[in-house]
Amino acid sequence: MRQVPILRAGRSYVSLDRVRLPDIRTGEIVAEVSQANAGLIARDLLQAGRLKSVLGQRRCADLIAICRKAASLFVEADLPLDEGDAQSPSDYLAMLSATTGMPLSLCRGNMEKIRFVLDSMDRVLAGWTRGIDPSILDEGWGREQERPVSYRAQTDTLGAVLPNNSPGVHSLWIPAFAMKIPLVLKPGRQEPWTPLRIARALMQAGAPPEAFSFYPGDHAAGAQILLRCGRSMAFGDASTLRPWMDDPRVQLHGPGWSKVILGHDEAPRWRDHVDLMVSSIADNGGRSCLNASGVWTASHGLEIAQALAQRLASIEPKPLDHPEARVAAFSDPRQARRISNHIDRLLAVPGARDLTAQIRGPERVVEVDRCTFLR
Repeated sequence: MRQVPILRAGRSYVSLDRVRLPDIRTGEIVAEVSQANAGLIARDLLQAGRLKSVLGQRRCADLIAICRKAASLFVEADLPLDEGDAQSPSDYLAMLSATTGMPLSLCRGNMEKIRFVLDSMDRVLAGWTRGIDPSILDEGWGREQERPVSYRAQTDTLGAVLPNNSPGVHSLWIPAFAMKIPLVLKPGRQEPWTPLRIARALMQAGAPPEAFSFYPGDHAAGAQILLRCGRSMAFGDASTLRPWMDDPRVQLHGPGWSKVILGHDEAPRWRDHVDLMVSSIADNGGRSCLNASGVWTASHGLEIAQALAQRLASIEPKPLDHPEARVAAFSDPRQARRISNHIDRLLAVPGARDLTAQIRGPERVVEVDRCTFLR
């Protein structure tokens, strides 16, 4: 059976405590994932200062070059899953789709997003730093446009408690490596594949192994990372993130509350914006936290809703390997039914209507190729 290890400062470690990760279609076990407990993480992070000093010996320009090399490795190379066990790009995509329910077509699209960020790291850092010379990140000071500037890292490590919903979100933490900050990663339960593959690609490209710690585990493991890393990002639902709302060290990525808003000026021209509304709602299977969760308009509400219903109802669930699949399956079918039941409760509100049901029929939760979808 294939193993997904813990990485302790880049060194593989197989735990006695492991969880089995099934294919959501067949129940067949795809791999066993080693679990890191809170004590192991706390002990390892006592070495955070040493890990940062190792990465700090590299020039920023060299780390950018490593990212560029890793971009090709991430999409083309066989990379270690565990010691002695290589994972090909096709293996990666198949495992990702099997355990998360994301169609292969969307997995490939997200793979390209990550490749692009790695390959464009010089431009990414220019955006983050307002274009200062990367050498200032090496020296800690310098001059930009005849004015003195300085740089000081506010943490020895960046922690990331990561989600299952979309591989593309992992591009958010990669730039920390190029800024000489070691990474402490806790993957989502169904999606250990992408953060581990990114770390392996960077190490294969010449990154110091000490830059990457990878701790699959439970909520206690995630809490330990958020408590002990000087800066972190966390993904989760509202209840998971609520304890960290007032902690300035933690950047929160919660449920998607993004809205498309049509004011009095644009609402009469709503037809010009239908493509934008549909893509905002449905791109990437609707899974990203920045997907629109509503359309708010000053007028023409019913016409807009009918047009959106027509377009969205045409997106049919398909097998995960279908080239035109655009909807992700649920790894837990109960979640699809809970959401559907919630919609039914909302429809009890006077005036609420399910316009898509008039087009697609009454069945909202469907099974296709042994997968559960929400239409």
